[in-house]
Amino acid sequence: MKNTETRKNLIKSIGPGILLAGAAIGGSHLLASTTAGAQYGFSLLWVVLLINILKYPFFEYGQRYTAATGETILDGYQRLGRWEILIFFLLSLFTAIANIAGVSLIAGILAGELFGTASHPFLWTATVLGVCVALMIAGKYKWLDRAMKIQIALLALATIIALAAAARYNHGITLEAAPPPIWNKTGILFLIALMGWMPAPIELSAWASLWMQERKDETGHTATVREARIDFHIGYITTAILAVIFLSLGALVMFGSGETFQGGAGFAKQFVELYTRALGSWIRPVVALVAFITMFSTSLTCVDGYPRALAASLQRMVPQWKDRFKPLYFVAIIMTTLLSLVVVGLCLNSLKTMLDIAMILSFLAAPVFAVINYRIVTADFMPIADRPGKAMRALSWAGILFLAGFSLFFIVSRFAQNW
Repeated sequence: MKNTETRKNLIKSIGPGILLAGAAIGGSHLLASTTAGAQYGFSLLWVVLLINILKYPFFEYGQRYTAATGETILDGYQRLGRWEILIFFLLSLFTAIANIAGVSLIAGILAGELFGTASHPFLWTATVLGVCVALMIAGKYKWLDRAMKIQIALLALATIIALAAAARYNHGITLEAAPPPIWNKTGILFLIALMGWMPAPIELSAWASLWMQERKDETGHTATVREARIDFHIGYITTAILAVIFLSLGALVMFGSGETFQGGAGFAKQFVELYTRALGSWIRPVVALVAFITMFSTSLTCVDGYPRALAASLQRMVPQWKDRFKPLYFVAIIMTTLLSLVVVGLCLNSLKTMLDIAMILSFLAAPVFAVINYRIVTADFMPIADRPGKAMRALSWAGILFLAGFSLFFIVSRFAQNW
């Protein structure tokens, strides 16, 4: 009887980690990971694995803190001081518009590829955003949770089929072409962008924390630290495995093809076309489905995650709005969606530059949020029993030093080049 109850409680706890995976598997996977494989083969596999390992503690701390204290991680930010939550709000406000515009445009273009229509990208983008907003307003967290579990399952199946086809086409994974140099201006910029969004910006740890509260309201069950960590690991490990698979998809078919690869939405479309050309028309719907689900899942979670984080931040920054989360959330959804559509309309041909800036900013902000998340789970207001152990603390410091050191290296190298 006790085991049955334990399983039921665990099932009730699973959801926020999968949503975090859905948010992560998008720009960082279809664009960054696949581009890494397409341009550099398997030579950057170590980067993808390393950054997933080094960012691991700071994402895990979001759900750990909420399970241990009953508060969201934004409450922890507020406990540390006003600057932490203000930094979070300002960064989220900037990246929300750029990221929602970028991922929804790519999802819209891929929807046209999947359904075989030639409608204008703006119309498809508006349709994708309209569906996302409708799901959030009508079904709220419940529909988001269910839709994401289905999408992640479909995505995993479709990517495995595509990877098997690519490996058979390439007769294994031995690649003869030499990758281009990575330690130059172009390569370093790509590395920073790759690591900025791989597997996701660290500030997304706040989304999982907020989603945990929604899951609690839906199921009536408060997740324990153990249950929250299991949920987190399901999502995070899935994200890391899919990152490797997407890099492999780029390496096996696109690397050494002689193609000049485009950026952003152009690369996503090129990804589908190259697979169709190499493996035959039968693979087109599979690859198009992989690409579309990847970007639609990210669009869906971004349309919820950014407004949710912005509304929750405003609640804590403005005392008079403490009990006004729902109206703030709905206003934030409408405003970010409309502004994103405006950006798509005005910058249809320059979104790659905007996304590159967002990726680089996310990497430069990573050590800041890494330190904040570490401070929260080691602070006096965190229960002693639930604080990270020695191994986790050591990994945290390794991650902080790496992120800070590489950020400093990037800034110095850019300054030296400009000088």
